[in-house]
Amino acid sequence: MVRLLSLVLAPVALLLPLEALAFRCGSRLVHEGDTRAALLARCGSPAETSTRTVQRPAVVWRHGRPVHVGPGPVEKLVETWTYNFGPDRLMQQVTIEDGVITRIDTLERGYR
Repeated sequence: MVRLLSLVLAPVALLLPLEALAFRCGSRLVHEGDTRAALLARCGSPAETSTRTVQRPAVVWRHGRPVHVGPGPVEKLVETWTYNFGPDRLMQQVTIEDGVITRIDTLERGYR
């Protein structure tokens, strides 16, 4: 039964975007935690961009720990940049919050 379940779920898992910690632009790596400026310098302009705002708790980091400040959430800008490297490579989708890369997802093969 377990084997049958794994045979059914494996193809479904392949259809979901994969979260990556880094990806390569030419000979340079882009990592989570890098800045928007570093991403532009390493990879150039993305093929597609979108922006939205989200509500996040007001947090200041002190000694490696989050400290909540203020009475409520603050509005933050979230950008999503998609890089298309052509049909020989997988596309990369990068999420940027407050100018810092917070997530990298690997998508399907690129296109011309």
